[in-house]
Amino acid sequence: MWLFTQYGFFSAVCAREGDGSYTNRVDPTRIMVRARLKNHLENLKRRFTESIGDVEIVETPDTDYRYRIFIDKSKWTHVLASLGGELDYDNFKSQVAGNLDDVGSEYENSLHDVWGVMHSLQR
Repeated sequence: MWLFTQYGFFSAVCAREGDGSYTNRVDPTRIMVRARLKNHLENLKRRFTESIGDVEIVETPDTDYRYRIFIDKSKWTHVLASLGGELDYDNFKSQVAGNLDDVGSEYENSLHDVWGVMHSLQR
């Protein structure tokens, strides 16, 4: 699952058992939330500390998503429900533009690129 939020961009998948190594079996009760930018996971942790606790951000420089956290699926579903519940804006990209100190202008610019790619799907 890809998730674009006002806190950053995340890729969430079922984690693998143990340290999450590719050779381990998939654990459907545990989620690995990955990010390209560390501050995006820091934003998520800061916003959802009560839900996910003080999880460690693991850096994996040789993978396509450099930063990741591991959390129980029940905690992740709570985060997702909370994200939906806190929607109070009518334009996502404008909301992100108002939080550039937290997410960065490169993220906002990337959102416009993603919007364009997905818009071409509609044509």
